[in-house]
Amino acid sequence: MPEQSGLSSIPDVDDRPGGSAWEHAGRRLRVRVADERDVAALARLRRQWLEERAGKAVADPSFEEAFAAWWRVEQPRRAFWIAEAGSDRAGWTPIGSINVLETVQMPRPGGRGARTGQVGNAFVLAAFAEAGVPRALLSAVVAHSRERGHRRLMLAPTAGSAAFYQRAGFRPAGDTLLVLG
Repeated sequence: MPEQSGLSSIPDVDDRPGGSAWEHAGRRLRVRVADERDVAALARLRRQWLEERAGKAVADPSFEEAFAAWWRVEQPRRAFWIAEAGSDRAGWTPIGSINVLETVQMPRPGGRGARTGQVGNAFVLAAFAEAGVPRALLSAVVAHSRERGHRRLMLAPTAGSAAFYQRAGFRPAGDTLLVLG
């Protein structure tokens, strides 16, 4: 992804001691690819993340079912990662997640469709935000994007996360985006 200068400054998750696992403040942390066995954990994490920010429980008894339905629709075109704290012996607790949506442009005569990635739904529980988890999740996405040969990797950061992504090499895309709705 040559257009994304600065992405090479993000350390690959595999560069950490123990592969995708590391320690921070006495806690064992890891990032790994999520699969269908993680759907319930990802739904719980998504709920925790929202409730943490809202400062209260959010009543939605059918949320987990809706999340699982969303997963089934999105899974073929998205790659998912989950961050966890714990150990193989004591068990792992989800603490963050991220995914990347892959879009393939329509081919044209004389050229094939380029692949692009769009980072989505990145979140880390507040207690782990300073433990290297956001950077490790982003590193997993960047490595995946390189492996998939994405021409570009895009995201729409929140106001609070924009500086983090800019430090990782992401730059504003200009004024070429139009939105209806």
